[in-house]
Amino acid sequence: MTKALVTGISGFVGSHMAEFLLERDIEVVGTIRMRSRMDHIKNLKDVQLVECELRDPFSVEKLIQEAKPDLIFHLAAQSFVPTSWNSPMDTIYNNIAGQVNIMEAVRHINLDCKIQVACSSEQYGHVEPDEVPIKETNPLRPLSPYAVSKVAQDYLGYQYYKSYGLHIIPTRTFNHTGPRRGENFVTSNFAKQIAEIEKGKKPPILYVGNLQAKRDFTDVRDVVRAYHLALEKGEPGTTYNIASGTCYTIQEMLNLLLSFSSIQIEIQEDPARLRPSDVEILLGDYTKFHERTGWKPEIPFDQTMKDLLDYWRARV
Repeated sequence: MTKALVTGISGFVGSHMAEFLLERDIEVVGTIRMRSRMDHIKNLKDVQLVECELRDPFSVEKLIQEAKPDLIFHLAAQSFVPTSWNSPMDTIYNNIAGQVNIMEAVRHINLDCKIQVACSSEQYGHVEPDEVPIKETNPLRPLSPYAVSKVAQDYLGYQYYKSYGLHIIPTRTFNHTGPRRGENFVTSNFAKQIAEIEKGKKPPILYVGNLQAKRDFTDVRDVVRAYHLALEKGEPGTTYNIASGTCYTIQEMLNLLLSFSSIQIEIQEDPARLRPSDVEILLGDYTKFHERTGWKPEIPFDQTMKDLLDYWRARV
């Protein structure tokens, strides 16, 4: 029986990844920490949860030695861009140390496994108008400490592949959303605000930041399917874009969410939601990944947004 290790299993993508793997009769081991929220995975059966501090090399080596996974989906990270402005060193150390410890453990025990590293479209950073849709060959001009950490993770994966022959595939995923998305992230934040207004828990005013940024949104359920295909059919040492190939402004995304509600809502800009520097456009080209694996997004964006809003309606 195939065994998969999912780091950050209690998180947004990790919980969906676990569900996807269990549906395919793959044995799942997942890492959690003492302060991990467990509500996303409380209903998952047959998952082995292991408390592991990924920044501690001894804990990670013990985990890898005991689990001996065939597949590793490295999803654990500090993934909220604004937090990286406030805690740049913590973000960089957290995201790099965990991955290095995993790769070192796999190398030390000579484990034959495949590793997917969750990187990000934020690595592209500043993109010129003539560079969209963005291919994997586009220059990396990161505009946040988070993006810098993901560049490092991407390149470390390549280095360990070339230096030690580890089967590593980094995936540069563009914006992804859906049920369980953390409320700090823009799609989920707007959906939660609408749900709270509908329930009368807050005045009919929705607070926003930069509505002109353009983003490529993919449903998380399509993303975890892509991650599995990356290890099943991807070429080791190769980085792939995971994207929808379609772009929306944050304003358009907000308008779509509002169209699902009958409440009249006022929009107000909150200066605290504006970033020191923002990526103007992220539109991905996933041709390379499609040609290698046959993957393409299947869940329409309006379905994703409706599912996300319904998720919050059930919780506020």
